[in-house]
Amino acid sequence: MPTYVVAEAETSELPKIVVEPGPKHPPVSPVKRSRIGDLPMRVIYRFLAVTVAVVVAAVAAVIGFMSSGSSDRPGGEAPGPIAAPSAATPPPGPSSSPEPPSASSSASASASPSAAPTASATPATPPRSAAVLAALADPRVPELPDDKRLGRLPGKPHATKRRIRDTRSGVSLVRFGKPWKGYGTAPFATKQVLPKARGAATRAMLVSCPVPINVQETVKDTALLAARWTLNHHPRGGKITWTASQPIKDGWMLAYQVRYKVKGKSRRSMAAVAVKEIPGAAKPALVFVTIPDAQRSRWRDINTAISSISTVKPE
Repeated sequence: MPTYVVAEAETSELPKIVVEPGPKHPPVSPVKRSRIGDLPMRVIYRFLAVTVAVVVAAVAAVIGFMSSGSSDRPGGEAPGPIAAPSAATPPPGPSSSPEPPSASSSASASASPSAAPTASATPATPPRSAAVLAALADPRVPELPDDKRLGRLPGKPHATKRRIRDTRSGVSLVRFGKPWKGYGTAPFATKQVLPKARGAATRAMLVSCPVPINVQETVKDTALLAARWTLNHHPRGGKITWTASQPIKDGWMLAYQVRYKVKGKSRRSMAAVAVKEIPGAAKPALVFVTIPDAQRSRWRDINTAISSISTVKPE
């Protein structure tokens, strides 16, 4: 082959290959990451630590409030100190037997701070008996008033130094002079009366005897039943109106008016009972005095009779 042919072949240009651009596509948007993933890890750890600390503090506050407030609720009691054991006891062996607690340990246990609080020193009022409730249910007898001393009644005081000793009842009291006089005592131990006034349905009298009714838990309740019993010695239909209720030495005194009608007219008597406990006697003593309004000028004798009562040795 001729040399010019070879040279031409070696120096000939290669055809150009042109790559045509394809169809254009819209750019692909990058994948969005979550907001938490965008945060640095140290920020996430710090947020979690703060959240846990707040939750723990809230729980601790609630528990502390509940435990500290338990003693402030009605019926709640603050826990008392726990008493330490008095001595360590060795484990029981085959030949040993448990010893009974000593008196000193029992006493210390009963006096421990965790013992229940003692009751109030104020004595509780005993419940009223059926007899007292029946008396208060009687429309003639009102409920006892608050304590009130007997005031000075109308009339002039009766001056006398003579006395009557009632050894059956265990009392001594004034013996009035004229116009008072002794009278048949039955069913009483002693009895003094005034002459019956014109127009009066009842007679003034001062008597003493052992109480003719059942003795109650308190001397005041016994006096209440005694006052109700005295309505038997007033005109029928009489009703009590209290004027005084006061303690006396070893007893109780009730003063009252008994209101009733005589021939359609309203009348009244002033009366008083004194119940006195007598040492060694089976029953308390009763002193009862009543004076109708027709002899109102003698009502002051009620003050004298009540203040004269004293104790004597009973038979």
